[in-house]
Amino acid sequence: MADVAAEFEVIPAIDLRGGRCVRLAQGDYSRETVYSDDPVAMARKWEDAGAPRLHVVDLDGARQGEPVNLEVAGRIARAISIPSDFGGGVRSAEWARKVLEEGFQRFSIGTRALDQEFAEAIFREFGDAAIADIASREGRVVVAGWTEGSSISACDLARQMEQIGCRRIIFTDVSRDGTLTGPNLEAMHEMVTSVNIPVVASGGVSSVEDLLALSELGHLGLEGAIVGKALYDGRLDLAEAIRAVRGITGS
Repeated sequence: MADVAAEFEVIPAIDLRGGRCVRLAQGDYSRETVYSDDPVAMARKWEDAGAPRLHVVDLDGARQGEPVNLEVAGRIARAISIPSDFGGGVRSAEWARKVLEEGFQRFSIGTRALDQEFAEAIFREFGDAAIADIASREGRVVVAGWTEGSSISACDLARQMEQIGCRRIIFTDVSRDGTLTGPNLEAMHEMVTSVNIPVVASGGVSSVEDLLALSELGHLGLEGAIVGKALYDGRLDLAEAIRAVRGITGS
């Protein structure tokens, strides 16, 4: 169980594919919805609504093995004054440095987190800037833009990451991502109680009630939730959600 975060963060996601802001259903690249041709304007919209940070994902990069949309992602990072995180295809220290040079405060490694020697070197060099992005389907880790399965359990990988120096985890239940069916609270509870570092939830958030339920895990080390489709479909008002969560957590 990690130290309690000062404030439970509601973090808008900007998923990039072909330079546009999109969302996938359950990580399925054939089930894409395009929400904006101007991701920079979208980032400014979320900042204006009170977002404490943004989570930018290069979907093309996640599948191809190296960032593809870093140019437009960098324009997002430089256009806003709040911190931003980047994920998708960061599979070398060189790419990690390029991401940080583009203006991002943090980056995540997913697929190559399974390579413990590589992951340990990344955590050693980059410290708090490096996040382990663990995606799970039915409890097992999925990689390569969520297109390939593995035999390792998500919680086992999380514990391994902590042991080799990881300081933060993003945990996604792929079966809930983009479905608006609500987060997998049982899996999230298991994850946050498996490690002693902060965890950020991702996948399935559809309402203020979902965020409030997740925020109740804040005392166990869940420091925030990444929200995507619910914001873009208009089911969730970001400013209202942030106010509601702050009211509950007393921040």
